[in-house]
Amino acid sequence: MDEQRAHKLLLAYERGWLAFSMLMLFVFIALIAYTLVTHTRGVIPAGALEHVDPTTVRTEGPFAQSGVIQTGPNQYTAYVQAFTFGYLPNPIEVPKGAEITFKITSPDVIHGFYVEGTNLNVEVIPGEVSTVKYTFKRAGEYRIVCNQYCGIGHQNMFGKIVVKE
Repeated sequence: MDEQRAHKLLLAYERGWLAFSMLMLFVFIALIAYTLVTHTRGVIPAGALEHVDPTTVRTEGPFAQSGVIQTGPNQYTAYVQAFTFGYLPNPIEVPKGAEITFKITSPDVIHGFYVEGTNLNVEVIPGEVSTVKYTFKRAGEYRIVCNQYCGIGHQNMFGKIVVKE
């Protein structure tokens, strides 16, 4: 009798764990389905969503003359191209204390735009314009590093931002 009761308790314990496991499996499948339905509408770069034609970005539009343009009192926009294996313009010269809007795109492959010593870190996608704002509080030189593998010369892809007084 004792053995039969222990067997029933063990069976109930196993059924409880089996039911819990099946419930968790359905919860995980539901979460994965929810994520796929709501979060896979494409990669959205930082900032406002803007598109450019990557085949003509070097010859047409504001990126053709990549550089820094004053857009207001103490406000500048830097149009930057990240390409295999460099940045245009290089160096990027900006004044200290000004609000800089970086608009960055790529004509070829995915690149990174990480500015050492700051919190600027952007993924640059061909055909998309990544937009970030930053104010440099100290004058000096800041190195730009590509932190997305972009090909065999990736390790040599650096740029420079020169912040002047």
